Amino acid sequence: MPQIPQTLHELTVGQLSARSGAAVSALHFYEAKGLISSRRTSGNQRRYSRDALRRVAFVRAAQRVGIPLATIRDALAELPEERTPNRDDWARLSEAWRSELDERIEQLARLRDHLTDCIGCGCLSLENCVLSNPNDITGERISGSRLMPGKVAEHRGAESRAGHAGVRRTGSLSGPREGAEGSGR
Repeated sequence: MPQIPQTLHELTVGQLSARSGAAVSALHFYEAKGLISSRRTSGNQRRYSRDALRRVAFVRAAQRVGIPLATIRDALAELPEERTPNRDDWARLSEAWRSELDERIEQLARLRDHLTDCIGCGCLSLENCVLSNPNDITGERISGSRLMPGKVAEHRGAESRAGHAGVRRTGSLSGPREGAEGSGR
């Protein structure tokens, strides 16, 4: 890992990338999402303060455990004067995120335990399918094989688009009409 001299107070995007292990494109993305910030030089190059290293490490650690970027951004925004998170901040935030993670783990374990049943079904529309109909919410209102509420319009739109996408107009039986695909225009 490249060492950055202590006297250097600002890092280029390449230096930040090399030191943090995050791709340059990821750093640009983090900046666009408000997770880190930079200033621009007179030549329009990004310069990051050294504390961006800790912020990037914080973001990447939180991402690894499944915390959404919006939640990470909100947590960083709550820090006083937008300072870099420290060990106490991480402990407080990770404790707050623990219940969300525990809930996700329980949900994934339930899905894993019922996955074999759904694979055997093939259509994923059984009344008691835990993947497409958790807690049988559809079965309370209707019976039989149906699309989930809210998916009907989406499904109809897809059918409509598929129906029109397959129609090719040629203009005549002899070949493409003028101005159509393949006519050179």
